[in-house]
Amino acid sequence: MVKEQRRCTWCGDDPLYMRYHDEEWGVPTRDRNALFEMLVLEGMQAGLSWITVLRKRRHLRAALFALAPELVVRMGSLDIARLLADPGVIRHRGKLASVSHNAARFLELDRDAEAVTTLWSFVGGAPVVNRWHDSREVPATTPAAQLMSKALKKAGFKFVGPTICYAFMQASGMVNDHLLGCFRHAACQEPDTRRQLVD
Repeated sequence: MVKEQRRCTWCGDDPLYMRYHDEEWGVPTRDRNALFEMLVLEGMQAGLSWITVLRKRRHLRAALFALAPELVVRMGSLDIARLLADPGVIRHRGKLASVSHNAARFLELDRDAEAVTTLWSFVGGAPVVNRWHDSREVPATTPAAQLMSKALKKAGFKFVGPTICYAFMQASGMVNDHLLGCFRHAACQEPDTRRQLVD
């Protein structure tokens, strides 16, 4: 009989949520497009559940030019009108407009320094490994996330509040918030951990 692996409780028993937890969440990534995509998705989540965003993720990619910053930066009013009529995306005018806006800011960040290095600098360039026993111990934000939020807002980004920034840090593996009892806690500390994009 195969012993069932223990997971963080937040992913419940939804297969898509479990795959995201097992294959992507908390796995460190320095891929610039993956970081931009996660920043977009976390902004899309504001006021919604994460599972809603995950369920729309594949369609969001298809409708939003693969969420590549060099492509979405060209989006204009006609694209926004098209997206607002598309039930497969999150139809919020402000969030959709922010994708192109934030892509421009992201590309500026990449020109001035390097977006990946800048984003990772808020955790000192290496993942912060937390040691939580219970999900109630995990904070909604941290001083590092507050600093990231302040810096991104100053750079002109939208939908980058401290809670969104902390969720972004967790998702991209800048912070390992898998519980100690979760089978992924140790795995996400390995330098060669493979990150699988889930959609």
